[in-house]
Amino acid sequence: MPFGWRRKSEPVRDATAEPYSVTEPQSQGHTDTSTLLPVFACGAGLFSDGYINNVIGSVSTVLAREYPTAYANSTAINNVSSIAFAGTVVGQLVFGVLADKWSRVNTLLVSTTVLIIFTALTAASYWHGQVAGMLSILVAWRFFVGVGIGGEYPAGSVGASESSAELKTGTRNRWFILFTNSAIDVGFVVGAFVPYVVAAACHNGHLSTQWRTFLGIGVVFPLVLFFLRLRIREPEEFSRNSMAHVRTPWLLALRFYGPRLLVVSIIWFIYDFSSYPFGLYGSSILSSIYDSDTAPLTTIFGWNTVINLFYLPGTFIGAFVSDWIGPRYALALGVTLQAIVGFIMAGCYEQLAQAKYVAAFAVVYGIFLALGELGPGNNIGLLAAKTSATGIRGTYYGIAAAVGKIGAFIGTYIFPYIEDAGHTAATSAQYPFYVSSSLCILSAVLVLFFLPHIGQDTVQLEDEKFRAYLESKGWDTRQLGLKRGESIESVEERRTEEKLPAGSKM
Repeated sequence: MPFGWRRKSEPVRDATAEPYSVTEPQSQGHTDTSTLLPVFACGAGLFSDGYINNVIGSVSTVLAREYPTAYANSTAINNVSSIAFAGTVVGQLVFGVLADKWSRVNTLLVSTTVLIIFTALTAASYWHGQVAGMLSILVAWRFFVGVGIGGEYPAGSVGASESSAELKTGTRNRWFILFTNSAIDVGFVVGAFVPYVVAAACHNGHLSTQWRTFLGIGVVFPLVLFFLRLRIREPEEFSRNSMAHVRTPWLLALRFYGPRLLVVSIIWFIYDFSSYPFGLYGSSILSSIYDSDTAPLTTIFGWNTVINLFYLPGTFIGAFVSDWIGPRYALALGVTLQAIVGFIMAGCYEQLAQAKYVAAFAVVYGIFLALGELGPGNNIGLLAAKTSATGIRGTYYGIAAAVGKIGAFIGTYIFPYIEDAGHTAATSAQYPFYVSSSLCILSAVLVLFFLPHIGQDTVQLEDEKFRAYLESKGWDTRQLGLKRGESIESVEERRTEEKLPAGSKM
């Protein structure tokens, strides 16, 4: 197991042993609880990303009702929704480097701790009874929540990708997706359903209790996951091929992976630019269909939950599609179909966006979101986690994910301006669909023509390809996998001693 549970009796494999060759037959792997649980423990923290980022849309809806004048006259409606993305970018970049140069496991534990503390603080936001001060404190805590979420991406996802390499061939992509992007989508659904339940329990009143409860529930899952992660150990691939204790050849890495990283980052930017605003503003879109001042919150949140449920078939079915036809084609298929549905929604919006047709609107809008998950939602993280070598995987993934979150930040900030570009209610809602669908076509072109095939053994293959490239440039690959305090000479001397027959002397 490359990222398994700690067992006292389990022998530790020598990370400095000679690497396998990709020309040799690869293990078919196996799938059981012992191999699946480490993948879950690494990737499932992204549930918090889905929950915390989606629930803030409902928080904004409640705050707008609780403090209509103060909230409408401030920039809080944009800042509260967007500031976590800024923190996430910082977390992805910082923790991405730490995951490579320090430890996968310890990085996960630190990011989870940050997430727990500051999520709790957002629920308790207060400033001497002043609304403006309270909103400012909420924004500040949201930034640090984003830092914690950001750490989940590089450390958790790269660990999950390395662990999935030991699963049964033909199933590796689906399990990675189910424990990463599907976890995000389940978080989105729960983030939509919790406000409905809480609003119903509060009989659409007690607004302060509602939004604080929405946020406070976000502490529960990372707290449980923290104790689960205390039992996992470093991945074997990381131990064999890490550059944690040597000087990383960044220039060589940039030459080898730079163009690929650029394409992956652009696709992630495009996806997050479109998907996060649509998810965050789902309840706001529904408020525009109903009378936003008189419609019960349970009605708005209920339909928002129905819409978010469409994420699940998209990601669950898409997980299998990624194994069947490969991540590249799955991504291209998803964005192409999403573009078609988006253009249809834009053209028919005036007919769909009526209270009497809200069920039809929810279904078509839900299909639009589901196709996004089948395509880039499922596969962009997989591409980022499996298209680079282990020694730089955390940094590579962190950069791509950070560019994606910059797209989310920009998208959530300018989404209202895209709406405002329309002079009527119908055109204001149509414009975002036109923009998103056009960008989907661009993503399909990029993935089909500028990214390589991703197979079941890509994690191992990338390590071998990068190792060969480094050797061709004169970089001593015996440095890979060195532990703290070790040198090439000490490792070579130990290997020689281990090969000598018992009782012999040098």
